[in-house]
Amino acid sequence: MRTDDEAGGTPPRAVRLPRPVRGDVELWLVWTGEPPAAAELAVLDAAERRRAAAFRRPAQAALYVAAHAALRHLLGERLGVLPQDVPLRREAGGRPVVAGQSAVHFSLSHSGDLALVGLAGRPIGVDVQRVPGVTTAELCGRRLHPAERAELRARPPADRAECFARLWARKEAYLKGLGTGLRRALDADYLGDGGPGKPGGPAGWSVLDVPCAPGHTAAVALAAPPGAVVQAAA
Repeated sequence: MRTDDEAGGTPPRAVRLPRPVRGDVELWLVWTGEPPAAAELAVLDAAERRRAAAFRRPAQAALYVAAHAALRHLLGERLGVLPQDVPLRREAGGRPVVAGQSAVHFSLSHSGDLALVGLAGRPIGVDVQRVPGVTTAELCGRRLHPAERAELRARPPADRAECFARLWARKEAYLKGLGTGLRRALDADYLGDGGPGKPGGPAGWSVLDVPCAPGHTAAVALAAPPGAVVQAAA
C-alpha cells in the first residue's frame, strides 16, 4: 500500500500559490537547496539525472532537481502513481507531456533561485523570470511587440528592468501554453498592460501575473474552457 508521500503528496521544497482563477489550476513555487536531496534525485529518470549532472553550477543543478522532483510528485498525485513512474515524454515540437493521456496539462519554468510549476485540466504555460540588469532589459526589449516596447519606454528608467521581466514572463508563459515556445516571433502577440488604444490580447487565452519572490516576476497562461472566448488580461 502506498503512503501519501509515495503516491505524490506535497513535493519537497515547494509551496502552493493562491489559485489565479476558478477551476483545477494549481501553481507551485519551488526553491532550491544545495546539494540536491537524495530523495529528489531518486524520483528522476535517467535523462533528467543526466541533465542535472550537466549543469556547471551546483545551484543550477540543485534547482533543476528540486523543480523536476516537485513536478513528478504533483503529477503522481493527480495520476495516482509513484512520482518516479510518471511517464513523461516530449512532443515533436519539444513540449513535455504525460504520455498516453490528455487530462492533465502542466508547465515548468525556472530562473534565478526559483522554479514555478503549473498544472491544469486545459493547456497551461507558466514562466518565472529573474529581473535582469538594465542593459539586458533594453537589448531584449527590442524584440517585443511594438506596443509593449512603447510601454517600456514610457516607464521611468529605474522601473524598466522589472517591467521588461513582467512582460517577458507573460510572453513566455503564453508561448509555452501554445506549445511553440520561442519559435514563435516575440513581436507577434501583445501581452502588455492594456488600456485605451492598445491592441487586444490573444483570443482564447487568459494571461495573468503571479505573485512571486522579490527580484523575480512570474506569469501563467491558461487556455479558455471549452465554449468560452477569453481575451488576455494582465
